[in-house]
Amino acid sequence: MKLETINVGRIVNAHGIRGEVRVQPRDGDPAFLTQFKTFLLNGQPVTPTANHVHKSVVLMKLPGVDDMNAALALKGQDLYIRRADALLPQGVYFDDELLGLSVYDADSGALLGELVSVDAYPAHKVYTVRGTEEYLIPAVPEVFIRSVDLDANRMEVRILEGMRSDEH
Repeated sequence: MKLETINVGRIVNAHGIRGEVRVQPRDGDPAFLTQFKTFLLNGQPVTPTANHVHKSVVLMKLPGVDDMNAALALKGQDLYIRRADALLPQGVYFDDELLGLSVYDADSGALLGELVSVDAYPAHKVYTVRGTEEYLIPAVPEVFIRSVDLDANRMEVRILEGMRSDEH
């Protein structure tokens, strides 16, 4: 689904006494978040005056957040980016963009169902597709994921025996 904004992280705590916040990335590498100049916080654009990766989080200094209490007041808030600001490589999508896509068998053209969840595993992500049956599809481009067309709300996949969740 075409989205204008993408949830990229959550403020999980304050860091120190000068108003820095700890941002837990929602998906992927924390360094990815440091490339953006503007985020959306409560629907309003905000430009961090500083940000850097610290362990598995991003530490950000936000304007007007000058002490620990102000930083703690933001705890639990989600950070968004404008989708247009994210320059992803061809064929790479945010998980939220894929949710709700109609998923079709690339060989038969049959509608399998709707992509309802994306789960991360050590080797790769797995897409759960629900229709009359449920399928667990490894998110491996060109092997199982044949095409994604966000404009048409369509994904084509290759199904192998055992991918239906009720098959043993």
